[in-house]
Amino acid sequence: MGVIRQADLEPSDELFVHQRIICDPKQTAIRIDKFLMDRLEKVSRNRVQNAIKIGCILVNDKPIKSNYKVRPQDEISLVLPSNPDDEAPLLPENIPLNIVYEDDDVLVLDKPPGLVVHPGVGNSTGTLVNALLYYMQQKNLPLLQGNRDDRPGLVHRIDKDTSGLLLIAKTDYAMTHLAKQFFDHTITREYVALVWGDVAEPSGTVDVNIGRHEKDRLIMFPFPEGDQGKNAITHYEVIENLYYVTLVKCHLETGRTHQIRVHMKYLGHPLFNDERYGGNKILKGTVYSKYKQFVDNCFDILPRQALHAKSLGFIHPVTGEYMLFESELPDDFQAVLTKWRGYISSRKEVAETE
Repeated sequence: MGVIRQADLEPSDELFVHQRIICDPKQTAIRIDKFLMDRLEKVSRNRVQNAIKIGCILVNDKPIKSNYKVRPQDEISLVLPSNPDDEAPLLPENIPLNIVYEDDDVLVLDKPPGLVVHPGVGNSTGTLVNALLYYMQQKNLPLLQGNRDDRPGLVHRIDKDTSGLLLIAKTDYAMTHLAKQFFDHTITREYVALVWGDVAEPSGTVDVNIGRHEKDRLIMFPFPEGDQGKNAITHYEVIENLYYVTLVKCHLETGRTHQIRVHMKYLGHPLFNDERYGGNKILKGTVYSKYKQFVDNCFDILPRQALHAKSLGFIHPVTGEYMLFESELPDDFQAVLTKWRGYISSRKEVAETE
């Protein structure tokens, strides 16, 4: 039968599964597509063959063809789009979608803050997935065939209160191709974040493992010693310094859950108004009433973490063309930036006249 090793068990915003299978010492010769169909749950032959064609399946670290016959102790490595754990029925809902780009293979969306990407505990309806189901049905578009036949092609996800660009696959082939790009870290993803404090270095890299917190499973935790969690790498660059807060650009090399939020807190700069990671308190500046009122007003304008998925670039799975999309900061984010700029400017004017 062979031993199956799950190589990507830690949470990720990238919705793929990486597995290694070591064939039994007495394994009989059999085509690899049939071998994998027998051992992987609810994976079609077409999906396996697409994965082989794209290079998502390697044997002994080398690409193979669909007619390859597995041998004793072969080591098979594969990257495939993951299937959702939630088996509750998904219902189409007429929720508006901001479509940035669409063709026969892919769909690029600009997600507003407050919209949950996919159903889960406490969010069975009103999600982006429900909206996609409705959109696909209205346009008579096919849905992906996975462990359920009503699954839109989510390749990655962003948090409920994070705004910005999301990539959707419209075919099984596109889904597998894009999952491989995420796994290979060739997808371009840049975020803009407003963080607490004066980020002193103009740019830098955080290479710190991330995993579930041992006591609070709702939050992620940095493991700088690298003994737990999964590898996570974030490159950052200062865009604008506003004394008490800093606007930064973050480039994701990996895509762990809450990666930017955890890494920036690790640096001592939690995201502005990030309740889960302590950014919803006054962390920099005085506590006198006028300043506190100003910050509270900012929290009211931007009632979420200040994080926006601004850029998304990928190789089109069919044409091979590199495609790059940009998204403007949403109104709430822009409004808070304007308030901070005005506040810092007025303080400078007062200081100059004294």
